[in-house]
Amino acid sequence: MKLGLLNGIGGKVLSIDIDRIKAAESMGYDSVWTAEAYGADAVTPAAWILSQTDKINVGTAIMQMPGRTPACTAMTAMTLSQLSGGRFILGLGASGPQVVEGWHGVAYGRPMTRTREYIDILRKIFSREEPAEHQGFHYSMPYEGDDGTGLGKPLKSILQADNDIKIYTASITPTGLETSAEVADGVFPIWVPPEKVDVLGQHIHKGLEKSGKTMLDYDIAPFVTVVMGDDVEHCRMPIKGNMALYIGGMGARDKNFYNDYAKALGFEEAAVKIQDLFLAGKKDEAMAAVPDELVDACHLVGPAERIKERLQAWKQAGAEGKIGSMLLGAGQIEALELVAGEML
Repeated sequence: MKLGLLNGIGGKVLSIDIDRIKAAESMGYDSVWTAEAYGADAVTPAAWILSQTDKINVGTAIMQMPGRTPACTAMTAMTLSQLSGGRFILGLGASGPQVVEGWHGVAYGRPMTRTREYIDILRKIFSREEPAEHQGFHYSMPYEGDDGTGLGKPLKSILQADNDIKIYTASITPTGLETSAEVADGVFPIWVPPEKVDVLGQHIHKGLEKSGKTMLDYDIAPFVTVVMGDDVEHCRMPIKGNMALYIGGMGARDKNFYNDYAKALGFEEAAVKIQDLFLAGKKDEAMAAVPDELVDACHLVGPAERIKERLQAWKQAGAEGKIGSMLLGAGQIEALELVAGEML
């Protein structure tokens, strides 16, 4: 199983712990991942990290598709791949209606249609077999709208072809997982218990069958937070806060993908309670309502021996080919060392 390190989206003042990233690189970690919401972008930190490392791959988890044209993203990916010697991984996501329409100021549209069109255009540009053309619901190349000049023409990238750039998507919905497996190289489910990968797998296998791929061609790479310490409940608290935000407040009441996902994992009653509390402004109570069992199922918390014991389930999922990567949110060097010692 490959190990990755999550860099996060940052706060008001952006800071990147390059020493921690270099330490992970020396331990054998395969990748480090940047992110974006509506503050710092994901690309600039990725370029900064690539320039200061030698071996570790750097990916975006994720770049928001509605915020960039496919051609712009292709230019960025090919540039970073070429400058880094092929160490860039392209992670994409549809984001959500509140961010897409509130921040980027464009229609949310059809996320699965957008994903298919976006990746189709990217692959055409990467391959450089012919000028890139596409006429779809979201994208028109060359542009054919009534407000255009009519002067657009199909173009090839000036850069040489690069078909080795891997494309991942962020998906947890049934259609999102199926689409990802069909058109992408991997997926970021925000969290998943290693014993319940089949909650994702049934949809992923449908997509793989459509494309003629197998799990050998596809990477399931969940986010896993690691917090080491003697007080297990204290270690759980920041994770509960994050999970409460996603399950309770990341989207409208009737359109929260993370709430639906928590229900699919078997925590339906808790998901309803967390959302009710969070939307009522009772965020501390929503955090307290996140079950210990859900945290422990998806993340690694507590003393070293407790984490080592829990890692056995992740090893088993890796040995069975169900999970290809663990992307760790870990600020403690000793936590990175512990997981690397057990898994690499």
